[in-house]
Amino acid sequence: MVKIFIGGLPDNIQEMDLAILVSLHGRVETIKIVRDRATGKCKGYAFLEIYSLPDAKNIVSTLNGETFKGNVITVKISEEESGVQAAKPKTNQPFKSKRPRLQR
Repeated sequence: MVKIFIGGLPDNIQEMDLAILVSLHGRVETIKIVRDRATGKCKGYAFLEIYSLPDAKNIVSTLNGETFKGNVITVKISEEESGVQAAKPKTNQPFKSKRPRLQR
């Protein structure tokens, strides 16, 4: 699975609208539109899981910079895996212990 980020979405977007747009260019597995908890309106972006890398690349090349419901959308392959690897501690650094607590 390849995760794709889509930004620039209107606040009244529905999952089905996005599915119809993207599925013309590749096989979509899941759609997660990020919404405001209080209002339920779209925050302007979504994440999609695409079945294969060739499908994901086709979606990005076809839809990036296009207009959708009056907004220009940004479509790119999410770099989530590189962020997870960067969070791991380096093995060549010694372990730093915490300072002892003061007794009161």
